[in-house]
Amino acid sequence: MFITVMFGAGCQELVNIWCSLVTLNAHLRQRGQLPPDATIALLAEDGNLVSLEEGLEEGTSPAPSMGSSLLQERGTYVLVQVIKGEGGAPTRYESLLENLDERYPELAEELRRLSGLPATGNGTQRRRMSTRHGGGGGGSRGQHREQGPNSRPRRTGSLPSRTR
Repeated sequence: MFITVMFGAGCQELVNIWCSLVTLNAHLRQRGQLPPDATIALLAEDGNLVSLEEGLEEGTSPAPSMGSSLLQERGTYVLVQVIKGEGGAPTRYESLLENLDERYPELAEELRRLSGLPATGNGTQRRRMSTRHGGGGGGSRGQHREQGPNSRPRRTGSLPSRTR
């Protein structure tokens, strides 16, 4: 069970998600060259923000949460740093993939929206993308699928195609 994580100056890496969230967090922080106490999330190609911090707080269930319970196998994600606002300031979400605005403008717009920043005003109205947080180990894993005859999920971004 692998995902592709993009970060840095166009770097992408296959990451095994069949591990604990603690291990997954530590690996992604190290690859993103972040301090061990940095808060991170993954932004999916469909605009869903997956928090990797849910279930890691003290006092949660004794069994470690698995990365595979939150992430879509073979999915493509952008590594994001979550910067919690102090003194009532809003939380900011910063892409760790350089030039996100130029490469994937829909995802950059979603991060601006989540951070409470104004839109870039490029004249096109984009659909509002939802946010998914990790947490309870439910059966659907928060997947969003279109209803109707076409049961395949629609790709809304312009991320590179996955090879199978």
